[in-house]
Amino acid sequence: MKLQRFFGDFNLNEKILTVNDAGFYNQIKNVLRLSAGDRLILCDGKNNEAEAEVDSISKDGIKLKIGKVATNENETKIKTVLYCAILKRENFELVIQKATEIGVKRIVPVITARTVKLAINTARLKAIAKEAAEQSGRGIVPEISKPMSFEDARKDAKTNSVNYFFDISGKSLMSFKNHFDTAGIFIGPEGGWEGDEIKIARDQGYNFVSLGSLTLRAETAAIVASYSLINSNK
Repeated sequence: MKLQRFFGDFNLNEKILTVNDAGFYNQIKNVLRLSAGDRLILCDGKNNEAEAEVDSISKDGIKLKIGKVATNENETKIKTVLYCAILKRENFELVIQKATEIGVKRIVPVITARTVKLAINTARLKAIAKEAAEQSGRGIVPEISKPMSFEDARKDAKTNSVNYFFDISGKSLMSFKNHFDTAGIFIGPEGGWEGDEIKIARDQGYNFVSLGSLTLRAETAAIVASYSLINSNK
């Protein structure tokens, strides 16, 4: 049986660990209805995890017996940063969820010239990323950065080994030698990139990549681009 995974600020070096976090307590006691003797996996968010056994559940918290600590082997070796234009709520939440499942290490909401929605619920997005990381077996939860302007996102991306700018005018991903330590993935808004943004990205030497002749929705492009790039670097 597949064991439930939980991310938290767990000290996995303890033999006996008592957790009194309200969200964790509710999930264990009321949602999953676990009891003494049931097992689960605790992840510290730093790529370490351990199988644990519920010892007792009381008003003071959940007491757990911690087993052997191991390194999560599911994380990709490369670091990918998804610079995605802020989309409508449900569409952007889908991007966060699927990018997490795919293996993206960091997600940056970007305000572009044609961005319509500016406000995001960062706390909710972080919760979605945490749940997706638990479900998919990751060793870390991807960082959700504060929204950045397109200009600030480009400054941030200067530390990447390479940056890929996804636009229908680009070439096939197979046209590039996709071997890198850190890669930026730039995805535009529902209305597409503005001409000046395209020119600036070209002037800065970004690799322009097309996902085919068909016009994809922005959330589809973000998911497909992330998956394609991560799996092209194997």
